[in-house]
Amino acid sequence: MTSPHESRVRDICRQHGSDPVRLLDIARAVQSEFRGISQQSIDTIAAEVGVPRVTVEACVSFYSFLSVERQGEITIRLCDDVPDRLAGYETVRDAFVHALGVPLGGTTADGRFTLERTACIGLSDQAPAALVNEVPVTGLSSDRAREIVESLSRHGDPRQLVRKLGDGNNAHPLIQSMVRNNLQYPGAILFSPYNRGEAIRKAVAMSPAEVIRAVKTARLRGRGGAGFPTGMKWEFAREVEASPKYVICNADEGEPGTFKDRVLLTERADRVIAGMTIAAYAIGAAEGVLYLRGEYAYLLPFLESRLERRREDGLLGSGIAGKHGFDFDIRIQMGAGAYVCGEESALISSLEGDRGDPRDRPPFPTTSGFRASPTVVNNVETLCCVTRILEEGPATFCEYGTPQSAGTKLLSISGDCRLPGIYEVPFGLPLREVLELAGGESAAAVQVGGPSGRLVGTSEFDRRICFDDLATGGALVVFGPDRDLLSIVSAYTEFFIEEGCGHCTPCRAGMPAMHDLLERVRAGRGEHADLDRLRELGETIRRTSRCGLGQTAPNPILSSLEGLASEYEARTHEAEAGMRQSFDLDAALQPARAVPGRAPAHL
Repeated sequence: MTSPHESRVRDICRQHGSDPVRLLDIARAVQSEFRGISQQSIDTIAAEVGVPRVTVEACVSFYSFLSVERQGEITIRLCDDVPDRLAGYETVRDAFVHALGVPLGGTTADGRFTLERTACIGLSDQAPAALVNEVPVTGLSSDRAREIVESLSRHGDPRQLVRKLGDGNNAHPLIQSMVRNNLQYPGAILFSPYNRGEAIRKAVAMSPAEVIRAVKTARLRGRGGAGFPTGMKWEFAREVEASPKYVICNADEGEPGTFKDRVLLTERADRVIAGMTIAAYAIGAAEGVLYLRGEYAYLLPFLESRLERRREDGLLGSGIAGKHGFDFDIRIQMGAGAYVCGEESALISSLEGDRGDPRDRPPFPTTSGFRASPTVVNNVETLCCVTRILEEGPATFCEYGTPQSAGTKLLSISGDCRLPGIYEVPFGLPLREVLELAGGESAAAVQVGGPSGRLVGTSEFDRRICFDDLATGGALVVFGPDRDLLSIVSAYTEFFIEEGCGHCTPCRAGMPAMHDLLERVRAGRGEHADLDRLRELGETIRRTSRCGLGQTAPNPILSSLEGLASEYEARTHEAEAGMRQSFDLDAALQPARAVPGRAPAHL
């Protein structure tokens, strides 16, 4: 006899067409309704969707927002990234632990609360922050933590924690969030006035080849960090004689310290959607997917409303902008907490209902991507630039930037500065001038591009923000002169160890080995030879790791060894008389003490 629980899980599967590709949606829905995905639920989903049980279990175990164990009615996810630590995360964490009476990862005896830590949630400019269920809560303190627990114990509604609405569309009836945009320096491209529908009408008046030519003429490069030419990517996909084709918007900005997409999706959603639509026209796609990171679930109703309004206005759906035969629509796919899904092939794996594991390349997504079909993946900022190029023309776009880096770059700035937030600056601006804009003139170092980027010291502050000098996906975290920079390097290294998929040995084994060496140096027990070993290990991991995560995971250590050499040299010494000062004889003999039950004799 079918239980009510099993019956309901089957209903959820059928609401998603019992489609294996929608496995992540199904898992999220079951998690939301039952506060966990039990072994029984896994069995039911596998049977209903028609996939091996291990496929479902692998999906559930991969994403941090999914759980086999039943969670509390209210899950508090404390953001534990470097900007939050700088702002007092540990004090806030201890206050929540004390108020709830459970450790991190624990659930209260009455089943009301679960307390967890999570990686960056896109709120580094207003840290410490947390997600309470799907409600973002910013500017936390120990007093506020105790107040939140007391308040939720009474009414149980996270939405009542929002006392003052943020600016712009954060106050929209479909968002109603306390999040602030902190748009400190709006530029001339991304945040210029938007004439709704104009870019698409201009695009459909051209041929697809002419649209691609316009994007190539504008010298637009992908804004995710790698900087691959956008027009070239579109041309590759268009030339493939296969159908269907897909356009995917990568809105899974998980790089710690990055929050620019949050503001673009809040204030320029129509510009993002228009960019996807123009890409679809250019390559001949009929279906698009906006992959929205799970941390931004509070934006989902608002974004769905933007899509629906565009359908009503003839800017999505059939015969877009009156162009017969141009049919294109978009659905939103929610993520569930996985940093690696920001890599395009891992994102495609996630879209297909699998673990978000990166894929070997070739083939590349432009020839064999989503559902093994030609697929273009662009991020939020890139698509906004596309819309602007079609609105004003390539020449206007190229008025900003450098010959190799046209246009502007959107920066998320946080950490030890007076004005954290969003800055749209022309490519080519020196880092020193960026720091002056943000009130970070006294910085001792800056992490440029998140953990996968580069930690630069004061000697490199005259380098320019552009692809041909100091490239970045958008995150800048500022560190003042009183910070222990090697502890920050250690935190970023721990992040990569935690986020690695475990598939390949160089990343899985090499990164912990690098971290152990780093900790030896931090403790003052390092030797000069340890620094050479760190470089050797890092380069090996870079060369031999399977995916982009592993290839960039050593960057925090390698870039700091180069740019902050004095920090390492001050804590390392030459070994004396052939003896390793890092060797602890007492610790090494602990196992020997345990066997006979007595202390060994040694000098």
